[in-house]
Amino acid sequence: MSNVLELVNVRKSFDNELVLNDLSLTVKEHTATVLIGASGSGKSTLLRCINLLETIDDGQIFLDGQEISDPLISVDEVRRKLGMVFQSFNLFPHKTVLENITLSPIKVHGIAPDQAREQAMVLLKRFDLADKADQYPDRLSGGQQQRVAIIRSLAVNPRVLLLDEITSALDPVLVNEVLSIVRDLKHDGMTMVLATHEMGFATQVADEVCFLESGLILERGSPVQVLKNPQNAKTKDFLKRVHEAGRL
Repeated sequence: MSNVLELVNVRKSFDNELVLNDLSLTVKEHTATVLIGASGSGKSTLLRCINLLETIDDGQIFLDGQEISDPLISVDEVRRKLGMVFQSFNLFPHKTVLENITLSPIKVHGIAPDQAREQAMVLLKRFDLADKADQYPDRLSGGQQQRVAIIRSLAVNPRVLLLDEITSALDPVLVNEVLSIVRDLKHDGMTMVLATHEMGFATQVADEVCFLESGLILERGSPVQVLKNPQNAKTKDFLKRVHEAGRL
């Protein structure tokens, strides 16, 4: 499998606080890399740096062998190859579900409106939301809104899908309906990098789990290695606290 994404010695600070500390990561095609760690460990910043929402201070980020952290790179060109789903859905409230999904394919990728709508309906049908195509986001449950946000990212056929704590804003009852989409995408071979607090889910979908603390990857390996048999004392402590909170 080829390397789709590669981060080399990436550093990022905010107001003299080091958030990513010489972090290196390789993501192979058709794999799911799961980032775990406490709030403030650097997971979200890492995803935002990959998507060029944040500018790194040092190091390099490569997508399919091209350095996308180069200041001369076209940010729009890079983002055409990446899909990102946030905690807070970020749907346009004044546009219908179908309009939300087709906006980027039409405006950014130049796909004909009829074709974009047809492709969007295929995705909506696949994920049991076809009957919501003409609804506005505020008429949907949180789980439905997040599923629409995932479909919107899929509509541009991304090379890598970035998912940032996509269930953290949801009622526990709605979590599984969102995670089921990610399981389907894993089955399809979508290349994904996702930050999550759902350890059981991480066990199901991850090819590699990375434990972050203070902007460093302290431990990485298969879900069995990291989640069931961690070697690092800080990983063990984090998982113990998660377990005690009833989320493992």
